[in-house]
Amino acid sequence: MTNIYKAADLIQVVTEGKTPPNCDLTLQIEATYAENGIARGLWKVNEKFINGKGIAMGGYVSSAADIIMAYAISSTLEAQQTFASIDLHTTFHRPVLQGDVLVEAKVDRKGNKIAYIVAELFQNEKKVASVVSSVMIIPD
Repeated sequence: MTNIYKAADLIQVVTEGKTPPNCDLTLQIEATYAENGIARGLWKVNEKFINGKGIAMGGYVSSAADIIMAYAISSTLEAQQTFASIDLHTTFHRPVLQGDVLVEAKVDRKGNKIAYIVAELFQNEKKVASVVSSVMIIPD
């Protein structure tokens, strides 16, 4: 049976240690903060995410941002609301190498149905990527 995570479930991952969604576990990313439209997480990049050029594949970088953006929007929703990304744009500033990557996300604007979230990823105190997402909010 598929477990559908609602806003409250993601917040409980951060506040109560609830088991995160499988995508978090697979990507080896841990959400460490989610409150008032801001979320942070730590992504552990190892050889599993490295492409043939010796850097993290861009899709993984975008996925790490998308995961932490989910925590950011969850921190602004009612407990039973859910959401889905409908658009995702990533700009790469530097290559992501093996090691820790800090992911920070912020809800930039939120309407009744659409929210705009921005994320930045940092490695060794340098910005490696910026991500902008439109997220559709679907009230239950």
